[in-house]
Amino acid sequence: MLKTALTDLLHIDHPILQGGMAWVATAELVVAVSEGGGLGILGAGNAPPDWVRDQLLRVKAGTSRPYGVNVPLFSPFVDDVVQLCIEQQVPVMTTGAGNPTPYIAPLKDAGIMVIPVVASAALAKRMERAGADAVIAEGEESGGHIGTVTTLALVPQVADAVSVPVIAAGGVGDGRGLAAVLTLGAAGAQMGTRFICTDECIAHANYKHTIVRSNERATMITGMSIGHPVRCIRNPMARDFEELEKSGASDIDIIEFGTGRLQRAAMEGDVVHGSVMAGQVSGMIHDVVPAAEVLRRTVAQAEAVLTSLNALIVEEKE
Repeated sequence: MLKTALTDLLHIDHPILQGGMAWVATAELVVAVSEGGGLGILGAGNAPPDWVRDQLLRVKAGTSRPYGVNVPLFSPFVDDVVQLCIEQQVPVMTTGAGNPTPYIAPLKDAGIMVIPVVASAALAKRMERAGADAVIAEGEESGGHIGTVTTLALVPQVADAVSVPVIAAGGVGDGRGLAAVLTLGAAGAQMGTRFICTDECIAHANYKHTIVRSNERATMITGMSIGHPVRCIRNPMARDFEELEKSGASDIDIIEFGTGRLQRAAMEGDVVHGSVMAGQVSGMIHDVVPAAEVLRRTVAQAEAVLTSLNALIVEEKE
C-alpha cells in the first residue's frame, strides 16, 4: 500500500484523485472511485445548484468514504454551489479556472478541505498563503482546460515552493506515471482521462472508444487565441475550430462556435462535431474497465516500479 501525506490528509487508501470533469464525473463515477479507495470528485461544471444537490445526495447514498466536488470558478453558479457544498458538509472541494481565495476561509470554517488547481509555482504559493490544504499542479498534458508548463517541469517546482501536499495532474495514466510524480515530489496524482474509460463513467460509448483508439499524437490544443487553451482529440470539429482561430475571427464568434461541444461529444456521442476533451495519456488507454480495477492496477504497478528502482542503487565497494 502506498502511504503518503495525501492519503493521511484525505483519509483515503490510495494517493489518487479522480478528476472532476464536467458532464462525465457524476455520482456513479464518484462513488465507484471513493469505494475503490481513491477520492472521487463530482464535476459541478456549469451545472445549476439543483443538479449538484441531487448528485450530492446520490453520492452520500452510495458511499460513506471521502469524496469531493470540483467547481470551476467561471461557473455562473459558483457562489450558490459553494454555499450548497457548505450546507451539505462536502469533505473536499477542488477549484479551477480562477482564484478561489474569497471562498477559502468560509469553506475551511465549515470544515471543508480546499485544493485548488495551479499552473505555476507562484500561484501555488499564493494558494498556500490563502489557506489551501493542498494544491493540484496540472501540466499541459492534461485534457480539457490546460496551462502551458509540462507536468515533469511543473511538479518539482511547485513541490519546492510549498509545504502543503502537491498532487500531480496531466500525463498520469497508469502506475508508472504515479511512481514518476511521487519521485518528483508529489504526494499523489489526479487522473481524469483514464477514469473516463471506466464502466461507471456515464460518458457516451463513442467518447470512450475514441480515446481507446487514440495514439500518443491524437490530441491537439485549441483556444490559444482567446487565452483559454483546451486539449482535445483531433477531429473535424477541432480542425474547424483551429481554422476559425487562424482566420482572425472575433473572440465572441470563437466562443460561440465552441459552446456546447463537450456535451455534444460526451453525452450525445457526436465525436465528429463535438469536442472530445482528453489528455495525452489517451494513447496509453486500451480498455474500458471498472474504476476499482483502474485503481488496483495503478497502485500495483506503482508499487512494483518503486520497488524495482531500489535495484538500481548499488553501494560502492570500499
